Order: sequence, then C-alpha cells, then structure tokens
Amino acid sequence: MRIGGLALAIAFACSAALAQDGGITVWKNGMPPGGITEKKDFGDHLLEISHREVDGKAELHKVKADVIVIQTGKATLVTGGEVIDPKDTGPNEIQGSGIKGGVKHEVGPGDVIEIPAGVPHQFFVAPGTQITYLVVKVVKQAK
Repeated sequence: MRIGGLALAIAFACSAALAQDGGITVWKNGMPPGGITEKKDFGDHLLEISHREVDGKAELHKVKADVIVIQTGKATLVTGGEVIDPKDTGPNEIQGSGIKGGVKHEVGPGDVIEIPAGVPHQFFVAPGTQITYLVVKVVKQAK
C-alpha cells in the first residue's frame, strides 16, 4: 500500500537521522512540549500539530508532501483540482480562497493521509466541530 510504504520510509528516515546523535523526539499524548504552536524542523522533514475550528485556506506545497494523522474530530478534506485566487505565501508555498474541481474526503480519528507535493488541499470543518491532526511535512529531494 502506497501510504503504508511512505509511512515506513518516513519512520526509518526519522530513526536514522535521529540515531546519529542518539536523540529522539517524543511528543507525549501527541502534543509538542512547547504547545500546539511548536514546530520541529529536522531539515528533510518537519513535525507540527494543526488544530482547526473553522475552514482552512486552500494550500499547495511545491516541494513538501504532507503525511497527516487525524487525532481528534472530523472534517471534509478536498484534494486535487486547482487553487482559486492563488497567492505566493512563502518559498514554494501557495494559498488560495478555495479549490475548483477537487475531490471530497470525509476524514476522522485514526485516518492517515498522504498528500504529495504539488497537490492542492483544503480542510472544511462543520460549524461547532473541530479537527486536530499531526502533520509530517516531507521535503522533496532533488533528483
């Protein structure tokens, strides 16, 4: 399975990189020690927690794939299609007001999602609900 293989590759890459200095990263109960706004950059991948109580913007990462593990809540994730009103928000990062022609996916606790670099995506959260998820951003290596 493609997602399973990618998750194993990420796990092995993380283990190899961290084993070089003997250190590991542990986020007890799925939360960074510095709180939900803390992000950990390892160079070839990043770890972060995202929490949404409202709809997100459409996003497209040109050189980073997202591997997402839903911790709590549920949402509709729209992927593919084309970003509406795209704006550069940083190096290799685009955000927009929505997605035209995407595919809807209902996601919830325990779901694992892999979004390749270059694929537009956007979360929609129903009023009165929320979603919290772990994101591993994997930097695409130059060929």
